[in-house]
Amino acid sequence: MLIKIQKYFTDCGVLSRRAAEEAIKRGEVTVNGRPAELGMRIDPDADTVEYRGKRLKTSHSKKICIMLNKPRGFVTTMSDEKGRRSVDMLVGDIGERIYPVGRLDMDSDGLLLMTNDGELANMLTHPRHSIPKIYKVWVKGSLSDENMRILRSALVIDGYKIKPVKSVILKNAEHERGFSVIEMTLFEGRNRQIRKMCAMAGLEVDRLSRVAYGTLRLGDLPEGRWRALTDAEIKYLKSTPKTNDNKNNKKRT
Repeated sequence: MLIKIQKYFTDCGVLSRRAAEEAIKRGEVTVNGRPAELGMRIDPDADTVEYRGKRLKTSHSKKICIMLNKPRGFVTTMSDEKGRRSVDMLVGDIGERIYPVGRLDMDSDGLLLMTNDGELANMLTHPRHSIPKIYKVWVKGSLSDENMRILRSALVIDGYKIKPVKSVILKNAEHERGFSVIEMTLFEGRNRQIRKMCAMAGLEVDRLSRVAYGTLRLGDLPEGRWRALTDAEIKYLKSTPKTNDNKNNKKRT
């Protein structure tokens, strides 16, 4: 049976469909010795697919999904051509090949889901998936009504009008040399969206941490450590409906 080459990557537990598309664009994938093309279909039993010179094989491993408390200074990839530290260094004791669901930029920390379940990863990164991501944002100085009005507005970022973001003050600094803390809830996730929003509001971000993914929370999970999701948590992720908005693009924040 012929399947799309992007799906074959998820079946092998190597990359998500979106990451596979990017790898194909970069010329890192071949089929039977020839460069792969986006959307092409392959026969897993007859065709030879290679990624960066290594042959892919379908994984028959048990499907797992974990929550990692990603520290700052780690890129959200399983390897990095620039030699930077990547999250694969933090999950080497799992014994299974897993990959990140979505992204957290290198300067951000907090909750990152990782899995070898390609279908689950594809569902969670779908533009219409409705699970909110909740962040704590530490900014320098005190917050004004105008700062918060801007953060709660439907701003235009990179030519795209975002939905208003729920922004709640958790702590307002008593003086300009202190730090204020804001909780921000996103259903979208444009590239570095929160940092760009804060810049538009005249705020300087000191720390950005994802603390929750819907009802899933970091809790007391130590930085740099991971835990497997429970069956109930995975069921929650799979049962959350999609929204009707099909114009958004899930990217790292």
